[in-house]
Amino acid sequence: MKSSLRSALVILTRNEIEGISVLFGKIRFEAADESFVVDGGSTDGTVEFFEERNITVVAQDEPGRGAAFRIAMASTDCDYIIFYSPDGNEDPEDIPKLIGKMEEGYDMVICSRFLPEGANEEDDLVFPWRAWANRAFTMIANFMWGGRLTDSINGFRAIRKDAFNKLKPDGPGYVIEYQLSIRALKKELRVAEIPTIEGQRTGGESYAESLPTGILFLRYLFRELKIGKNF
Repeated sequence: MKSSLRSALVILTRNEIEGISVLFGKIRFEAADESFVVDGGSTDGTVEFFEERNITVVAQDEPGRGAAFRIAMASTDCDYIIFYSPDGNEDPEDIPKLIGKMEEGYDMVICSRFLPEGANEEDDLVFPWRAWANRAFTMIANFMWGGRLTDSINGFRAIRKDAFNKLKPDGPGYVIEYQLSIRALKKELRVAEIPTIEGQRTGGESYAESLPTGILFLRYLFRELKIGKNF
């Protein structure tokens, strides 16, 4: 029996014409009740690509992934949102899996690259620095706030609108995903993970520079330690 909850699939873009040209036909739009794009100022034809296919594009008036999450949440009345980036890293076949897990009653569901059935794009590297950093930040969050997460940083996730508003995430850039995970643990929300296999990036470029992003994560980790549940 179909749930009474309504879902929105939000595609986050910034100059992703190469990736979306390859992946568009694989995206499971039919799995969600509503779909739209939040675009962070593309100049490569990404916006026109979606508009030609009658998919609503919401322009981002503030840069960064954190702002994109907040704009997406403010742009829909659906009960929960699935965040998807068409860069090749995220498997569109996981979209209905996220929805199915959310329908079990969770507040947030994260696609994990580190569950036994999952895989990280760095798995074949001798020194998978990004994966190690992710595991370290996740371990700290679990230790400090009693969690059992395996991938606290992955942005490929779904979250209820009321849970998002309760957590009040104000983090900039890619830190918003870690902040959401930490605050969900603080508030003891119902959080689940499903395994995902991270693919190789398809065109475009990553805007997350390792060192500055790592420093930002540390800053916000210490901030979350300081403020506790006072947010």
